[in-house]
Amino acid sequence: MTTATYLVTGLTCEHCVRAVTSELKYIRGVDDVAVALVPGGHSAVTVTSDAPLSAESVEDALLEAGAGEYRLTP
Repeated sequence: MTTATYLVTGLTCEHCVRAVTSELKYIRGVDDVAVALVPGGHSAVTVTSDAPLSAESVEDALLEAGAGEYRLTP
């Protein structure tokens, strides 16, 4: 098991949290997703998975969840 935390911008409410959580859980091997919401700031999204995830797979999930509103912070 591996855990990684990503800083994500664009999350403003619990609806955003549910959308991001749902899409990330679709990635093969993801066991858990926890979001520390900071409306309008940098929310910490912690993902526990069987193996490390590629940044591309996380970005794709965020794109699907928010139509481009959610972005990884470099």
